[in-house]
Order: sequence, then structure tokens, then C-alpha cells
Amino acid sequence: MTKTLNLGLAPYEPTMAAMQAFTEQRTAKPSEDTPDEIWVCQHPPVFTQGLAGKAEHLLFNPPGPDHIPVVQTNRGGQVTYHGPGQVVAYPLLDLQRRGYFVKEYVYRVEQAVLRTLQDLGVTGHRVAGAPGIYVRLDDPFAHAALTGPTDPAAPFRGLGKVAALGIKVSRHCTYHGVALNVAMDLAPYGRINPCGYNGLNTVDLASLGVPVSWDEAAGRLVQHLDSFLAP
Repeated sequence: MTKTLNLGLAPYEPTMAAMQAFTEQRTAKPSEDTPDEIWVCQHPPVFTQGLAGKAEHLLFNPPGPDHIPVVQTNRGGQVTYHGPGQVVAYPLLDLQRRGYFVKEYVYRVEQAVLRTLQDLGVTGHRVAGAPGIYVRLDDPFAHAALTGPTDPAAPFRGLGKVAALGIKVSRHCTYHGVALNVAMDLAPYGRINPCGYNGLNTVDLASLGVPVSWDEAAGRLVQHLDSFLAP
């Protein structure tokens, strides 16, 4: 079983620095000297930009008491939001030791989110070319798979994003991770094009009618990550 650390409500920048230091330390010597870990936490309100993040996807961010810090990161993807009420999980894994590659790692992380949602009665979906997990807004509990061609003019029509994924792999070791929206203030998502997609709806479990606590959602997600990310 992978060691899990619950960091509580953790400021984003020191957490990112700690992940990077952990990874750099472990890749500087034989990786078997550093066991894998999964960190789980919440962050105070923050926008984070991926390596290829475009400034225009941050639509507005007024100065003053409502200003939300913007942090440049070295993960993949575009801009996203973190805030209290969101479960953020950071698997710090040696993929070479685990025996699979990055594409399968992403699949396994998404599978852990899908199984977490399934535990709570919600049916999650993948969308080709758009990492993360989505739900049907009209019926998030329906079991039918998404079918038919994606509308290129509105690829997320009828969908809401409930979990975002952004990772970094350095010398086959992973950091950054996945964020599952549980019960949070969703208003800041209106200030961005989430993950670079104009008009993408972002939802949380509370808005879907699922009254689950942060602790329960975090526990389920970590349990499934530990299972699906096993060697």
C-alpha cells in the first residue's frame, strides 16, 4: 500500500515546491531508496497555469479583496482553479518501478476518479483529447455511455467537468495530479476558460445533488488511486 499524507489546507506554492524537491531528490539517486507516496489536500483559492498556459484564458481577475493569486507551474495543461472543498491528490510515483508508461498512468488516474464517482452513484465520462472526467448535466446518474461524434463547435455541450488532471513526469517520476470538485465555491471558474476550453461548465458533487463530505470523497479517491496505480 502506498504511503498517503494528508496535508490538510495547504498553500499551493509551498506544496508545489515540496513535490518538486521530493522528485528531484529521488531521481538524484537510485529510486528504490525513495518509496512512492500520495499526497492529498485542499488549497486556498488559487489559479494555476500549465506550461503551455495562455494568458487569454484568464478572463478577468480584479484587484482588491476578491483577487485570486495566479501561479505559473511546470505541469501540463492550461489554467485551472483550486479552492477549499476540492480534493487534490498528488501521486508521487516511480513509473519505471511500477511498470507502466505515462499514457497508462493517466488512464489509471482517470479510472480511479470514475470508480470514486461510481461509489457515489455518479456516472463519469472521458472525452477524447480532453483529460479529466465529465458528467452529463441533465442526468449525472444515468449509466449510458457517451455516444455519437463530438460536436466540433461545442465539444462539451451538455457536459460539466467534475475532475481535472494535470501532471508532470521527470525521469519517469510523477508529480502534480488530479483535482475532484466536492463542495466548493464554483464562481471563480467563471473568471477562466477552464483547462483552456471556452464555455466549459465546471461542476462539483454538491451541485449534482451528492451530499458527500470532503473526508469521505478524499478517502475513496485515495483508496482507488492506490488500487488502480498498483504495479
